[in-house]
Amino acid sequence: MPEAYIIDAVRTPRGVGKPGKGALSHLHPQHLAATVLKAIKDRNNLDTATVDDIIWSTSTQVREQGGDLGRMAALAAGYDVAASGTTLDRFCGGGITSVNLACASVMSGMEDCVIAGGTEMMSFTIAHGAQQAAAGISPLGMGSGNMALDAVHPQSHQGICGDAIASMEGISREALDALALVSQQRADMAIKEGRFAKSTVPVLNDDGSVALDREEFPRPETTAEGLAALKPSFAGMADFDLGGTTFRKQINRRYPDLEIKHFHHAGNSSGVVDGAAALLIVSPAYAEKHGLKPRARIVAYANQGDDPTLMLNAPVPAASKVLAKAGLSKDDIDVWEINEAFAVVAEKFIRDLDLDRAKVNINGGSMALGHPIGATGSILIGTALDELERSGGRYGLVTMCAAGGMAPAIIIERI
Repeated sequence: MPEAYIIDAVRTPRGVGKPGKGALSHLHPQHLAATVLKAIKDRNNLDTATVDDIIWSTSTQVREQGGDLGRMAALAAGYDVAASGTTLDRFCGGGITSVNLACASVMSGMEDCVIAGGTEMMSFTIAHGAQQAAAGISPLGMGSGNMALDAVHPQSHQGICGDAIASMEGISREALDALALVSQQRADMAIKEGRFAKSTVPVLNDDGSVALDREEFPRPETTAEGLAALKPSFAGMADFDLGGTTFRKQINRRYPDLEIKHFHHAGNSSGVVDGAAALLIVSPAYAEKHGLKPRARIVAYANQGDDPTLMLNAPVPAASKVLAKAGLSKDDIDVWEINEAFAVVAEKFIRDLDLDRAKVNINGGSMALGHPIGATGSILIGTALDELERSGGRYGLVTMCAAGGMAPAIIIERI
């Protein structure tokens, strides 16, 4: 089977995802996507007429984020019209899936040059949600007759699922806060040492001025005492009336004896941010013909579903599945990236797989840096690649939970 190489990985800094307050919130989502697509083109002297496809991830595909962002952003970035594009949605996991599908296209031998990535403007999503609420639409669109409420596997709110898993697993608030503090400390060190500099490109305004050239979300001043003082975020939401049911009742339909305690808050949950990322994936023949130096090869990828009622537990079986496909063990992996959607996701992942914490989220995670939903997976793959090159490691494994109880995963090998 032909191999697929990663030639380059770029991303924007992540801006605070609050309408009118974050440094990127005034920009169109296409602008962010075009920023990283243009960087991929310029950094690699890429003849965009030879790009077979652009596979993009965006979760909230409505209004400004609708209309096939992958294709439209490529046109906005000045790509040749021959470069096609498509946009997908696997909720939080889409940024890994876009890369996996790009690799599949190349490894099948049907395509030679594919760009994968994703964009999410959480500031737009929040504004859109506020407009829906003003129009009388229930949170997350979950009202009477919603299939997710009536399904055999009822679904809840992700934050409440995180609280439910921590309650079920006996993981304490103190352990979750401790992991959040580590995330902030590691991100602060990574930023100070310039570990993200290779992949991060500034976002410019239309007039050429700098909109954002640094991470806007991290809180390096975070302390254990400060985290301990924060009130849980999802206690009130758990009992919100959804038209005859609540988020708590949805979980208790499947787990009637579970007493859900509330542990997660703004400090130990992923940050709400805007951002975009892109990776250039090519065949060995294309790389040789165009003088491109590969940075990594794709070893294996996998997809895994799990209980959608708890929603966040698929990363562990996904990691086990992709390791088996690659013929590797956990001890072979030098860099692990597990998205910190909520602290319990990463904490349970580390515990269940009995991992060396020094190898997991080495440069911090989404609790410190933020989680631009459809883009995060692509960001994490680039982060893993940069860390492998910095540290001299060989293999990196990236996975993350996604709504509906799913997790994609990928293993890359540094070249």
